[in-house]
Amino acid sequence: MTQMQFTFSTAFLLGLAGLAFHRTHLLSALLCLEGMMLSLFLALSLWTLQLNATGFSASPLLLLAFSACEASAGLALLVATARTHGSDHLQSLNLLQC
Repeated sequence: MTQMQFTFSTAFLLGLAGLAFHRTHLLSALLCLEGMMLSLFLALSLWTLQLNATGFSASPLLLLAFSACEASAGLALLVATARTHGSDHLQSLNLLQC
């Protein structure tokens, strides 16, 4: 495993650990998801550059587009929960309630 692969794997795992262990605010969960997507984007783009594969050159852009859609949906949910519940604490959200 090269140093660059180790760096991107570590960044992804740190984002995953932050998502798993620090679930107090919805904003922190969204930031961890964005960090994971950013590390995946960088790893995928460097992988296509190292292999000189022109067939996979659209994959990082597609991942970036899905990441932007995920970020906008997450911010919309953040605003909606902050308006209805008054805060973004995940403990105050009751998912069983309609």
